[in-house]
Amino acid sequence: MSFPGLHSFDFIVLGSGIAGLTYALKVAKAGRVAILTKKNRADSNTNWAQGGIASVTSSEDSFELHVRDTLEAGAGLCRESVVRTIVEEGPARIAELIGLGTQFSRREIPGGDGRRELDLTKEGGHSKRRILHAADATGREIERALLAAVAADPAISVFENHLAIDLVTTAKLGMPGPNRCVGVYVLNKPGGRVEVFAAPSVLLATGGCGKVYLYTTNPDIATGDGVAMAYRAGVPVLNMEFIQFHPTCLFHPKAKSFLISEAVRGEGGFLRGPDGERFMQRYDPRLELAPRDIVARAIDSEMKRTGADCVHLDITHRPRDFVIGHFPTIHARCLEFGIDITRDLIPVVPAAHYQCGGVETDLDGQTSLPGLLAVGEVACTGLHGANRLASNSLLEALVCSHRASARALSRPAPGIPVAIPAWQTGRATDPDEMVVVSHNWDEIRRLMWDYVGIVRTDKRLRRAQKRLANLQDEIREYYWDFIVTADLLELRNLATVAEIIVASALRRPESRGLHCNRDHPDPDPRWNLVDTRVVRSD
Repeated sequence: MSFPGLHSFDFIVLGSGIAGLTYALKVAKAGRVAILTKKNRADSNTNWAQGGIASVTSSEDSFELHVRDTLEAGAGLCRESVVRTIVEEGPARIAELIGLGTQFSRREIPGGDGRRELDLTKEGGHSKRRILHAADATGREIERALLAAVAADPAISVFENHLAIDLVTTAKLGMPGPNRCVGVYVLNKPGGRVEVFAAPSVLLATGGCGKVYLYTTNPDIATGDGVAMAYRAGVPVLNMEFIQFHPTCLFHPKAKSFLISEAVRGEGGFLRGPDGERFMQRYDPRLELAPRDIVARAIDSEMKRTGADCVHLDITHRPRDFVIGHFPTIHARCLEFGIDITRDLIPVVPAAHYQCGGVETDLDGQTSLPGLLAVGEVACTGLHGANRLASNSLLEALVCSHRASARALSRPAPGIPVAIPAWQTGRATDPDEMVVVSHNWDEIRRLMWDYVGIVRTDKRLRRAQKRLANLQDEIREYYWDFIVTADLLELRNLATVAEIIVASALRRPESRGLHCNRDHPDPDPRWNLVDTRVVRSD
């Protein structure tokens, strides 16, 4: 059966970051690929990544050290076999990325007669310099190289401004036999219509959910769409209580979601309180290079203790040329707000940055639903545990997208067993009260920031759970009464992910890594290597 708005492909990729683009390039040799991205093809969390990608490329480093650092940061929840595989396969994937034209920063080798080597930097939790970067705009450079390769491949079609609504499964279509994913319903935003994209293999590479919080370093696209869609399709979601708050987001009334890279601290930046004194010595012997969860909680504690709106990051003691050379993007952006980071302290606050949990997958991106894969921030492989080690995320996306593509190529998915019907709008009318959507959006983000933030309590979590249940009822009614819009779909996904985060946090009666609960202040050994698991019950 065919109808206008039906698109058939061999592979569908939702998302245009490092995970989705890498996978698409590799499976394109076996069939036609559709990349769907809800805004511009360059709009992704990858494009916003400043710091870099962690991998062992120096003779002074080793796989064992990288594994150890990752396990320590993960606070007893990392899967060691997963960590070892991703760390050990990283250098080969880095070489491929360089082969595609990615230009990482390099420096002259001392006494090397003009020869150059990778300019490796260091970030919190790392015992060695192992962060490859492109100045302070690494993600942008990686995205540039991958998008150029995608544009040159005739087997790949990119659909911009196409927002996935829900996965299409044989169970939802009422088909007998084992359930499998066969496509996705998609809102074509420019056309104002819902279309069907059908394929025997669908990859979620939709990134994270930072916009569920009031303050975040993430772009506006980070509304947890992949997690919400997988959950609605019955796929388990793991460890969503572990939301990483980046310690240093620029604090300025006119600055929106601008991250001050961890590499600033890696290159000697100090954190100072409102009195101008350093304070990290009160929290961890590693000072500013402690893992992110420790630094974020320390900043939060100092702000609460002093009543200050922010703390300050100080890199003024480093030479001006060094600072501008290493951090040109940060320097230029801060100058727009009247802050010269070579002379002035940078006002910073913590902000939601990365989800360490996600859709349950194996190392090859396989979910429990045949035909559905997930790679990157949307997935939970067991690499990050309770706290992601800085710059391990791009590494995971590279390695797992490669493994997912290799499996897809070696085990082709069976054909689609059913004709997918067109989207049924029913009697819905155009929305006439968009203020309801914007109000609920704002309420969810404020509620999550106040009740489910860096430090939590059981009472706050239960209060959030109760209010979110009411909001879900309102959103569900609105969803079925009106024609879908991008704002409504993102609100629906935000509310779903918020509920999953709260449910996960209530199920973990301890403090571990990024999950800090005052009512359960210590880690419980009984929860070592134990995941929280949320599955839709209806």
